[in-house]
Amino acid sequence: MAKTIDIISLGCSKNLVDSETLMGLMEANGYQCTHDSDDPQGEIVVVNTCGFINDAKEESINTILEFAQAKTEGRIEKLFVMGCLSERYLADLEKEIPEVDGWYGKFNYKKLLKDLNGEEYNACEGKRHITTPRHYAYIKISEGCDRHCAYCAIPLITGKHQSRPMQEILDEVRYLVSQGTKEFNVIAQELTYYGVDLDGKQHIAELIEQMADIPGVEWIRLHYAYPTHFPWDLLRVIREKQNVCKYLDIALQHVSDNMLSRMRRHVTKDETYELVRRMREEVPGIHIRTTLMVGFPGETDEDFEELKAFVKWARFERMGAFSYSEEEGTYSADNFEDDVPEDVKQSRLDKIMRIQQNISAELEAEKVGKVFKVIIDRREGDYYIGRTEFCSPEVDPEVLIPAAEAKLTIGNFYDVLITDSEEFDLYGTTIIKTYEQ
Repeated sequence: MAKTIDIISLGCSKNLVDSETLMGLMEANGYQCTHDSDDPQGEIVVVNTCGFINDAKEESINTILEFAQAKTEGRIEKLFVMGCLSERYLADLEKEIPEVDGWYGKFNYKKLLKDLNGEEYNACEGKRHITTPRHYAYIKISEGCDRHCAYCAIPLITGKHQSRPMQEILDEVRYLVSQGTKEFNVIAQELTYYGVDLDGKQHIAELIEQMADIPGVEWIRLHYAYPTHFPWDLLRVIREKQNVCKYLDIALQHVSDNMLSRMRRHVTKDETYELVRRMREEVPGIHIRTTLMVGFPGETDEDFEELKAFVKWARFERMGAFSYSEEEGTYSADNFEDDVPEDVKQSRLDKIMRIQQNISAELEAEKVGKVFKVIIDRREGDYYIGRTEFCSPEVDPEVLIPAAEAKLTIGNFYDVLITDSEEFDLYGTTIIKTYEQ
Protein backbone atom coordinates (compact mmCIF):
# COMPACT_ATOMS: atom_id res chain seq x y z
CA MET A 1 0.00 0.00 0.00
CA ALA A 2 1.33 3.43 -0.96
CA LYS A 3 2.45 5.69 1.84
CA THR A 4 0.38 8.84 2.42
CA ILE A 5 2.04 12.23 2.45
CA ASP A 6 0.30 15.27 3.93
CA ILE A 7 1.53 18.52 2.39
CA ILE A 8 0.79 21.62 4.45
CA SER A 9 1.09 24.77 2.31
CA LEU A 10 1.57 28.13 4.04
CA GLY A 11 1.86 31.61 2.60
CA CYS A 12 1.10 32.82 -0.90
CA SER A 13 -0.28 31.27 -4.07
CA LYS A 14 3.28 30.95 -5.43
CA ASN A 15 3.99 28.55 -2.57
CA LEU A 16 0.79 26.70 -3.40
CA VAL A 17 2.03 26.08 -6.95
CA ASP A 18 5.23 24.56 -5.54
CA SER A 19 3.17 22.30 -3.27
CA GLU A 20 0.99 21.23 -6.20
CA THR A 21 4.07 20.50 -8.30
CA LEU A 22 5.55 18.36 -5.53
CA MET A 23 2.24 16.51 -5.07
CA GLY A 24 2.09 15.68 -8.77
CA LEU A 25 5.64 14.38 -8.59
CA MET A 26 4.92 12.31 -5.50
CA GLU A 27 1.77 10.75 -6.95
CA ALA A 28 3.56 9.83 -10.17
CA ASN A 29 5.97 7.88 -7.99
CA GLY A 30 3.38 5.88 -6.07
CA TYR A 31 2.62 8.08 -3.06
CA GLN A 32 -0.84 9.19 -1.97
CA CYS A 33 -1.04 12.91 -1.18
CA THR A 34 -3.43 15.04 0.80
CA HIS A 35 -3.22 18.83 1.04
CA ASP A 36 -3.83 21.04 4.07
CA SER A 37 -5.92 18.42 5.82
CA ASP A 38 -7.55 19.58 9.04
CA ASP A 39 -6.45 16.30 10.58
CA PRO A 40 -3.38 14.99 8.74
CA GLN A 41 -3.28 11.19 8.73
CA GLY A 42 -0.24 10.51 6.58
CA GLU A 43 2.92 8.75 7.68
CA ILE A 44 4.93 11.63 6.20
CA VAL A 45 4.28 15.38 6.56
CA VAL A 46 5.83 18.08 4.38
CA VAL A 47 5.45 21.70 5.56
CA ASN A 48 5.89 24.29 2.79
CA THR A 49 6.82 27.45 4.70
CA CYS A 50 6.56 31.20 4.21
CA GLY A 51 9.28 33.56 5.41
CA PHE A 52 8.11 36.91 4.07
CA ILE A 53 7.04 38.85 7.17
CA ASN A 54 7.13 38.22 10.92
CA ASP A 55 3.56 36.91 11.22
CA ALA A 56 4.15 34.45 8.37
CA LYS A 57 7.44 33.30 9.88
CA GLU A 58 5.78 32.77 13.24
CA GLU A 59 2.99 30.71 11.66
CA SER A 60 5.53 28.59 9.80
CA ILE A 61 7.62 27.91 12.91
CA ASN A 62 4.57 27.06 15.01
CA THR A 63 3.38 24.63 12.34
CA ILE A 64 6.78 22.92 12.18
CA LEU A 65 6.85 22.62 15.97
CA GLU A 66 3.35 21.16 16.01
CA PHE A 67 4.37 18.37 13.66
CA ALA A 68 7.72 17.90 15.39
CA GLN A 69 5.70 17.11 18.51
CA ALA A 70 3.51 14.73 16.48
CA LYS A 71 6.64 12.91 15.35
CA THR A 72 7.97 12.71 18.92
CA GLU A 73 4.66 11.17 19.98
CA GLY A 74 4.79 8.64 17.15
CA ARG A 75 1.77 10.03 15.27
CA ILE A 76 3.83 10.56 12.11
CA GLU A 77 6.96 8.81 10.87
CA LYS A 78 8.84 11.57 9.08
CA LEU A 79 8.76 15.38 8.87
CA PHE A 80 10.19 17.44 6.05
CA VAL A 81 10.27 21.23 5.62
CA MET A 82 10.60 23.23 2.41
CA GLY A 83 9.98 26.74 1.13
CA CYS A 84 10.95 30.30 1.94
CA LEU A 85 11.61 30.02 5.66
CA SER A 86 14.06 27.15 5.30
CA GLU A 87 15.65 28.83 2.26
CA ARG A 88 16.46 31.85 4.40
CA TYR A 89 17.16 30.40 7.86
CA LEU A 90 18.40 26.88 7.16
CA ALA A 91 21.38 26.80 9.55
CA ASP A 92 19.41 28.15 12.53
CA LEU A 93 16.42 25.90 11.92
CA GLU A 94 18.49 22.72 11.59
CA LYS A 95 20.04 23.44 14.99
CA GLU A 96 16.83 24.48 16.74
CA ILE A 97 14.46 21.78 15.45
CA PRO A 98 16.40 18.52 15.10
CA GLU A 99 13.19 16.46 14.81
CA VAL A 100 12.91 17.48 11.14
CA ASP A 101 14.21 14.74 8.84
CA GLY A 102 15.12 17.00 5.97
CA TRP A 103 15.21 20.68 5.06
CA TYR A 104 14.68 22.01 1.53
CA GLY A 105 14.52 25.52 0.14
CA LYS A 106 12.61 27.18 -2.67
CA PHE A 107 14.47 25.51 -5.48
CA ASN A 108 15.70 22.08 -4.40
CA TYR A 109 12.48 20.65 -2.94
CA LYS A 110 12.17 18.02 -5.70
CA LYS A 111 15.24 16.40 -4.16
CA LEU A 112 12.95 15.34 -1.32
CA LEU A 113 11.52 12.50 -3.38
CA LYS A 114 14.95 11.20 -4.31
CA ASP A 115 15.96 11.33 -0.64
CA LEU A 116 12.82 9.40 0.32
CA ASN A 117 13.26 6.71 -2.31
CA GLY A 118 17.03 6.50 -2.30
CA GLU A 119 16.87 6.12 -6.08
CA GLU A 120 16.07 7.95 -9.29
CA TYR A 121 12.44 8.92 -9.81
CA ASN A 122 9.97 9.65 -12.58
CA ALA A 123 10.33 13.37 -13.28
CA CYS A 124 6.95 13.81 -15.08
CA GLU A 125 7.30 17.61 -15.20
CA GLY A 126 4.13 19.65 -15.65
CA LYS A 127 1.61 17.24 -14.13
CA ARG A 128 0.59 19.32 -11.13
CA HIS A 129 -1.97 18.09 -8.63
CA ILE A 130 -4.39 21.03 -8.53
CA THR A 131 -5.63 21.63 -4.98
CA THR A 132 -7.96 24.51 -5.84
CA PRO A 133 -11.41 23.79 -7.26
CA ARG A 134 -10.79 22.21 -10.66
CA HIS A 135 -12.13 25.17 -12.63
CA TYR A 136 -9.37 27.58 -11.60
CA ALA A 137 -5.62 27.37 -11.11
CA TYR A 138 -2.59 29.56 -10.50
CA ILE A 139 0.10 29.81 -13.19
CA LYS A 140 3.53 30.87 -11.94
CA ILE A 141 5.48 32.42 -14.83
CA SER A 142 8.71 33.34 -13.03
CA GLU A 143 10.56 33.15 -9.75
CA GLY A 144 12.65 35.73 -7.94
CA CYS A 145 12.88 39.51 -8.27
CA ASP A 146 15.50 42.01 -9.40
CA ARG A 147 13.84 45.13 -7.94
CA HIS A 148 15.40 45.26 -4.42
CA CYS A 149 12.86 47.56 -2.78
CA ALA A 150 14.19 48.79 0.56
CA TYR A 151 11.72 46.93 2.78
CA CYS A 152 11.39 43.64 0.90
CA ALA A 153 13.06 40.33 1.78
CA ILE A 154 11.85 38.46 -1.31
CA PRO A 155 15.08 38.91 -3.33
CA LEU A 156 17.03 37.64 -0.30
CA ILE A 157 14.94 34.47 -0.33
CA THR A 158 14.24 33.80 -4.00
CA GLY A 159 17.25 35.39 -5.70
CA LYS A 160 17.31 37.02 -9.11
CA HIS A 161 14.36 37.00 -11.49
CA GLN A 162 14.09 33.79 -13.54
CA SER A 163 11.43 33.64 -16.25
CA ARG A 164 10.01 30.27 -17.26
CA PRO A 165 10.26 29.53 -20.98
CA MET A 166 7.10 30.74 -22.71
CA GLN A 167 6.40 27.43 -24.43
CA GLU A 168 6.62 25.60 -21.11
CA ILE A 169 4.00 27.93 -19.61
CA LEU A 170 1.69 27.59 -22.62
CA ASP A 171 2.02 23.79 -22.54
CA GLU A 172 1.06 23.82 -18.85
CA VAL A 173 -2.02 25.92 -19.63
CA ARG A 174 -3.06 23.51 -22.40
CA TYR A 175 -2.63 20.55 -20.05
CA LEU A 176 -4.72 22.20 -17.33
CA VAL A 177 -7.43 23.07 -19.86
CA SER A 178 -7.55 19.37 -20.76
CA GLN A 179 -8.12 18.65 -17.06
CA GLY A 180 -11.07 21.04 -16.81
CA THR A 181 -9.44 24.31 -15.75
CA LYS A 182 -11.15 27.42 -17.16
CA GLU A 183 -9.73 30.30 -15.14
CA PHE A 184 -6.00 31.07 -14.93
CA ASN A 185 -4.60 33.42 -12.30
CA VAL A 186 -1.15 34.42 -13.54
CA ILE A 187 1.31 35.05 -10.70
CA ALA A 188 4.94 36.05 -10.18
CA GLN A 189 6.96 38.07 -7.72
CA GLU A 190 7.19 40.66 -10.51
CA LEU A 191 4.83 39.94 -13.39
CA THR A 192 5.78 42.80 -15.72
CA TYR A 193 9.50 41.88 -15.73
CA TYR A 194 8.72 38.59 -17.47
CA GLY A 195 11.24 37.82 -20.22
CA VAL A 196 13.81 40.50 -19.41
CA ASP A 197 16.26 37.92 -18.09
CA LEU A 198 15.83 35.86 -21.27
CA ASP A 199 16.56 38.46 -23.96
CA GLY A 200 16.41 41.88 -22.34
CA LYS A 201 12.79 42.58 -23.36
CA GLN A 202 9.49 42.51 -21.51
CA HIS A 203 7.35 39.72 -22.99
CA ILE A 204 4.38 39.71 -20.63
CA ALA A 205 1.97 41.12 -23.24
CA GLU A 206 3.04 38.50 -25.78
CA LEU A 207 2.69 35.70 -23.23
CA ILE A 208 -0.81 36.74 -22.14
CA GLU A 209 -1.93 37.21 -25.74
CA GLN A 210 -0.78 33.71 -26.67
CA MET A 211 -2.36 32.27 -23.53
CA ALA A 212 -5.64 33.98 -24.40
CA ASP A 213 -5.64 32.28 -27.82
CA ILE A 214 -5.62 28.77 -26.30
CA PRO A 215 -9.07 27.16 -26.78
CA GLY A 216 -10.80 26.56 -23.45
CA VAL A 217 -9.16 29.45 -21.60
CA GLU A 218 -12.16 31.40 -20.30
CA TRP A 219 -10.54 33.87 -17.91
CA ILE A 220 -6.98 35.13 -17.37
CA ARG A 221 -6.28 37.38 -14.40
CA LEU A 222 -2.98 39.17 -13.73
CA HIS A 223 -1.27 39.50 -10.35
CA TYR A 224 1.71 41.35 -8.91
CA ALA A 225 2.70 43.89 -11.54
CA TYR A 226 5.23 46.62 -10.80
CA PRO A 227 4.81 50.34 -11.60
CA THR A 228 8.34 51.09 -12.85
CA HIS A 229 8.87 50.55 -16.60
CA PHE A 230 5.29 49.35 -16.94
CA PRO A 231 4.77 47.56 -20.30
CA TRP A 232 2.02 49.67 -21.86
CA ASP A 233 1.25 47.10 -24.56
CA LEU A 234 -0.17 44.91 -21.79
CA LEU A 235 -3.10 47.32 -21.50
CA ARG A 236 -3.94 46.74 -25.17
CA VAL A 237 -4.09 42.98 -24.53
CA ILE A 238 -6.34 43.44 -21.49
CA ARG A 239 -8.61 45.74 -23.51
CA GLU A 240 -8.81 43.65 -26.69
CA LYS A 241 -8.86 40.05 -25.46
CA GLN A 242 -12.31 39.17 -24.14
CA ASN A 243 -10.99 36.37 -21.94
CA VAL A 244 -8.37 38.56 -20.24
CA CYS A 245 -10.11 39.95 -17.18
CA LYS A 246 -10.21 43.72 -16.82
CA TYR A 247 -8.29 43.40 -13.59
CA LEU A 248 -4.71 44.16 -12.58
CA ASP A 249 -2.99 43.57 -9.27
CA ILE A 250 -0.21 46.16 -8.95
CA ALA A 251 1.40 47.03 -5.61
CA LEU A 252 2.00 50.80 -5.48
CA GLN A 253 3.01 50.99 -1.78
CA HIS A 254 2.99 54.81 -1.51
CA VAL A 255 2.70 58.01 -3.49
CA SER A 256 4.81 60.69 -1.80
CA ASP A 257 8.13 61.29 -3.53
CA ASN A 258 9.89 61.19 -0.15
CA MET A 259 8.57 57.72 0.61
CA LEU A 260 8.96 56.33 -2.92
CA SER A 261 12.61 57.41 -2.91
CA ARG A 262 13.37 55.97 0.51
CA MET A 263 11.55 52.76 -0.41
CA ARG A 264 13.75 52.53 -3.55
CA ARG A 265 10.72 52.17 -5.80
CA HIS A 266 12.30 54.05 -8.74
CA VAL A 267 9.04 55.80 -9.57
CA THR A 268 7.70 59.28 -8.75
CA LYS A 269 4.41 60.66 -7.48
CA ASP A 270 3.56 62.16 -10.87
CA GLU A 271 4.38 58.91 -12.65
CA THR A 272 2.16 56.99 -10.24
CA TYR A 273 -0.80 59.28 -10.84
CA GLU A 274 -0.23 59.03 -14.60
CA LEU A 275 -0.03 55.24 -14.41
CA VAL A 276 -3.44 54.96 -12.75
CA ARG A 277 -4.97 57.58 -15.05
CA ARG A 278 -3.70 55.84 -18.17
CA MET A 279 -4.87 52.41 -16.99
CA ARG A 280 -8.39 53.71 -16.55
CA GLU A 281 -8.30 55.55 -19.87
CA GLU A 282 -6.95 52.68 -21.96
CA VAL A 283 -8.97 49.89 -20.28
CA PRO A 284 -12.44 51.25 -19.48
CA GLY A 285 -13.92 49.41 -16.52
CA ILE A 286 -10.62 48.01 -15.28
CA HIS A 287 -10.54 47.02 -11.61
CA ILE A 288 -7.21 47.83 -9.98
CA ARG A 289 -6.03 45.94 -6.90
CA THR A 290 -3.18 47.52 -5.00
CA THR A 291 -1.31 47.34 -1.71
CA LEU A 292 -0.14 50.36 0.29
CA MET A 293 2.28 50.67 3.21
CA VAL A 294 2.11 53.09 6.12
CA GLY A 295 4.70 53.80 8.76
CA PHE A 296 7.81 53.27 6.65
CA PRO A 297 10.87 54.87 8.32
CA GLY A 298 10.75 58.63 7.90
CA GLU A 299 7.06 58.82 6.94
CA THR A 300 5.81 62.25 8.02
CA ASP A 301 2.28 63.49 8.57
CA GLU A 302 2.61 65.29 5.24
CA ASP A 303 3.59 62.04 3.47
CA PHE A 304 0.56 60.33 4.94
CA GLU A 305 -1.76 63.16 3.89
CA GLU A 306 -0.48 62.73 0.33
CA LEU A 307 -1.29 59.04 0.53
CA LYS A 308 -4.83 59.72 1.79
CA ALA A 309 -5.42 62.19 -1.03
CA PHE A 310 -4.18 59.64 -3.56
CA VAL A 311 -6.53 56.93 -2.29
CA LYS A 312 -9.49 59.33 -2.47
CA TRP A 313 -8.53 60.30 -6.03
CA ALA A 314 -7.71 56.83 -7.35
CA ARG A 315 -10.81 55.11 -5.93
CA PHE A 316 -9.24 51.66 -6.10
CA GLU A 317 -11.73 48.85 -6.56
CA ARG A 318 -9.54 46.60 -4.41
CA MET A 319 -7.00 47.86 -1.89
CA GLY A 320 -5.12 46.37 1.02
CA ALA A 321 -2.77 48.16 3.39
CA PHE A 322 -0.30 47.16 6.07
CA SER A 323 2.11 48.86 8.43
CA TYR A 324 5.86 48.63 7.99
CA SER A 325 7.56 45.67 9.65
CA GLU A 326 11.35 45.66 9.73
CA GLU A 327 12.88 42.60 8.05
CA GLU A 328 16.48 41.76 8.85
CA GLY A 329 18.91 41.96 5.96
CA THR A 330 16.85 44.43 3.94
CA TYR A 331 18.14 47.84 2.90
CA SER A 332 15.75 49.68 5.21
CA ALA A 333 16.67 47.52 8.21
CA ASP A 334 20.37 48.19 7.59
CA ASN A 335 20.07 51.90 6.80
CA PHE A 336 16.99 53.38 8.50
CA GLU A 337 15.73 53.55 12.05
CA ASP A 338 12.21 52.16 12.45
CA ASP A 339 11.17 55.55 13.83
CA VAL A 340 7.40 55.70 13.37
CA PRO A 341 5.77 54.65 16.66
CA GLU A 342 3.55 51.58 16.54
CA ASP A 343 0.47 53.50 17.69
CA VAL A 344 1.00 56.01 14.86
CA LYS A 345 1.37 53.17 12.35
CA GLN A 346 -1.87 51.61 13.56
CA SER A 347 -3.71 54.93 13.51
CA ARG A 348 -2.62 55.62 9.95
CA LEU A 349 -3.55 52.10 8.89
CA ASP A 350 -7.01 52.47 10.41
CA LYS A 351 -7.56 55.84 8.72
CA ILE A 352 -6.50 54.69 5.26
CA MET A 353 -8.64 51.56 5.48
CA ARG A 354 -11.70 53.54 6.62
CA ILE A 355 -11.35 55.70 3.52
CA GLN A 356 -11.06 52.61 1.34
CA GLN A 357 -14.00 50.85 2.98
CA ASN A 358 -16.28 53.74 2.07
CA ILE A 359 -14.96 53.74 -1.50
CA SER A 360 -15.42 49.97 -1.77
CA ALA A 361 -19.01 50.19 -0.54
CA GLU A 362 -19.80 52.91 -3.09
CA LEU A 363 -18.18 51.06 -5.99
CA GLU A 364 -19.90 47.77 -5.17
CA ALA A 365 -23.26 49.56 -4.86
CA GLU A 366 -22.81 50.87 -8.42
CA LYS A 367 -23.01 47.27 -9.65
CA VAL A 368 -26.58 46.84 -8.42
CA GLY A 369 -28.99 46.52 -11.33
CA LYS A 370 -26.28 45.37 -13.74
CA VAL A 371 -25.64 41.92 -15.20
CA PHE A 372 -22.25 40.22 -14.83
CA LYS A 373 -20.76 36.95 -15.97
CA VAL A 374 -20.15 34.92 -12.80
CA ILE A 375 -18.26 31.69 -12.18
CA ILE A 376 -19.63 29.48 -9.40
CA ASP A 377 -16.97 28.37 -6.89
CA ARG A 378 -18.98 26.46 -4.29
CA ARG A 379 -22.20 26.17 -2.34
CA GLU A 380 -22.44 27.29 1.28
CA GLY A 381 -25.70 26.78 3.11
CA ASP A 382 -28.49 28.57 1.30
CA TYR A 383 -26.25 30.26 -1.26
CA TYR A 384 -24.11 29.50 -4.27
CA ILE A 385 -20.88 31.52 -4.06
CA GLY A 386 -19.45 32.94 -7.27
CA ARG A 387 -17.15 35.64 -8.60
CA THR A 388 -17.12 38.15 -11.44
CA GLU A 389 -14.07 38.72 -13.63
CA PHE A 390 -13.12 41.52 -11.22
CA CYS A 391 -12.57 39.17 -8.29
CA SER A 392 -9.66 36.87 -7.55
CA PRO A 393 -10.30 33.74 -5.49
CA GLU A 394 -10.15 34.06 -1.69
CA VAL A 395 -9.13 37.74 -1.54
CA ASP A 396 -11.84 39.67 -3.39
CA PRO A 397 -15.63 40.18 -3.06
CA GLU A 398 -17.97 37.32 -3.93
CA VAL A 399 -21.45 37.05 -5.40
CA LEU A 400 -24.07 35.24 -3.31
CA ILE A 401 -26.95 33.65 -5.23
CA PRO A 402 -29.86 31.97 -3.39
CA ALA A 403 -29.70 28.22 -3.93
CA ALA A 404 -33.49 28.00 -3.85
CA GLU A 405 -33.72 30.01 -7.05
CA ALA A 406 -32.04 27.58 -9.43
CA LYS A 407 -29.76 24.56 -9.47
CA LEU A 408 -26.32 25.73 -10.49
CA THR A 409 -23.22 23.73 -11.41
CA ILE A 410 -19.92 24.37 -9.62
CA GLY A 411 -17.35 25.63 -12.11
CA ASN A 412 -19.88 26.86 -14.66
CA PHE A 413 -20.47 30.44 -15.79
CA TYR A 414 -23.81 32.24 -15.53
CA ASP A 415 -25.06 35.74 -16.24
CA VAL A 416 -26.31 37.13 -12.94
CA LEU A 417 -28.33 40.25 -12.21
CA ILE A 418 -26.92 42.01 -9.13
CA THR A 419 -29.74 43.07 -6.81
CA ASP A 420 -27.96 44.18 -3.64
CA SER A 421 -24.52 44.92 -2.27
CA GLU A 422 -22.57 45.12 0.94
CA GLU A 423 -19.16 46.60 1.56
CA PHE A 424 -17.33 43.60 0.13
CA ASP A 425 -20.00 41.28 -1.30
CA LEU A 426 -22.73 41.30 -3.93
CA TYR A 427 -26.07 39.52 -4.09
CA GLY A 428 -27.73 38.21 -7.24
CA THR A 429 -31.15 36.67 -7.41
CA THR A 430 -31.94 36.30 -11.10
CA ILE A 431 -30.08 34.00 -13.46
CA ILE A 432 -30.33 35.64 -16.86
CA LYS A 433 -28.36 33.23 -19.00
CA THR A 434 -26.52 29.97 -18.62
CA TYR A 435 -23.34 29.59 -20.67
CA GLU A 436 -22.88 26.46 -22.73
CA GLN A 437 -20.43 24.23 -20.90
